Amino acid sequence: MLTLDKVYHAQYVLKDAARNTDIIYSPVLSEQSGCKVYLKTENLQLTGSFKLRGAYYKISKLSEEEKAKGVIACSAGNHAQGVALASNKFGINAKICMPDSAPISKVEATKSYGAEVILVPGVYDDAYNEAERLKKQFGYTFIHPFDDEDVIAGQATIGLEILNELKDVDAIVVPVGGGGLISGVAFAVKSLNPNVKIYGVQSAGAPSMADSVHEHKIKTLGSVSTIADGIAVKEPGSLTFELCSKYVDDIVTVTDDQVSAAILSLIEKQKMIAEGAGAVTIAAVLFNKLPQLKGKKVVSLISGGNIDVTILSRVINRGLLMSGRCCTLTLELVDKPGQLVDVSTIIANCGGNVTGVLHERSNEGSAINGCYLRIQIETRNFEHIEHIKNQLKASGFKLL
Repeated sequence: MLTLDKVYHAQYVLKDAARNTDIIYSPVLSEQSGCKVYLKTENLQLTGSFKLRGAYYKISKLSEEEKAKGVIACSAGNHAQGVALASNKFGINAKICMPDSAPISKVEATKSYGAEVILVPGVYDDAYNEAERLKKQFGYTFIHPFDDEDVIAGQATIGLEILNELKDVDAIVVPVGGGGLISGVAFAVKSLNPNVKIYGVQSAGAPSMADSVHEHKIKTLGSVSTIADGIAVKEPGSLTFELCSKYVDDIVTVTDDQVSAAILSLIEKQKMIAEGAGAVTIAAVLFNKLPQLKGKKVVSLISGGNIDVTILSRVINRGLLMSGRCCTLTLELVDKPGQLVDVSTIIANCGGNVTGVLHERSNEGSAINGCYLRIQIETRNFEHIEHIKNQLKASGFKLL
């Protein structure tokens, strides 16, 4: 049974194993969102994620017989690293089932802590099924990533840290996948201060807990698709569903474009790297998914920073588009000398920066001496884009 005593015991066990991560006030994000935003930086935790807390506490409580058998876990990457590090610390053999879509960086990091990685075709739930099969076949002890009281108690220590540092906090916004993190935080915080609001954020491409809580029964998704791989879960746990239904005030969703913009904002404004799952809370705050937070003191939990560098550039580009920092304009022109000079001069005078140009001859059905110009521009925001468009139109250019 999950109790505050267990959470406090977890805090004691973790004092030499996990960092009490900083809570940082963000003036820029506060101005953009209209609320007082504080960042709980679990992306700076050992292994780069909060998952170390729950995994370490669970493994610390295993019997000598269970430790001797070895442990098995399933994970998209962050829980894997937590289990691998904790197992290494206690001298336990660990096997981790990971979806073959997991970022290479997370796979290699898990191996670096001494665990054996088993890549499974599919998503997290497929890795879970394989881990269950191996557990039954070889008698390993299964370390569940979220639906376990000891794991939840470990994650709940984050709630204790927040209340200890920000006693007048109004709300805490938490990423949600299977629900272990928000279940722990919500239980600890609501048990100590019921007035604090707890809001969850899921990806619109994997809203299993949001759908379950809103429909008051556990829902299983047919598929999930999101850049937030850490919270791409088809079905929430039964224990976490129960805790979320009881202690969480609401769960909202954000799109991949909004998450990309949030990652970009954290990089630019906070000099901080967050993975997709870690940035969903910033996306919810920035894109007004929780309007009730206006003017409130809000902690946004940045749950992890283990983003795959190979997709970081794509995420940044998507974030630039989402925030109006770049755009592509297509113009229909008369194919004659000086047209490109005129267009680029207008853009330059408006303060835009041309980064790419594609010139094409006209298609069938258009003027025989016509052409198309596709031009990529760096801009400040959406208002800046509209200003450039209006100036081009005022000069007689046709935008498509």
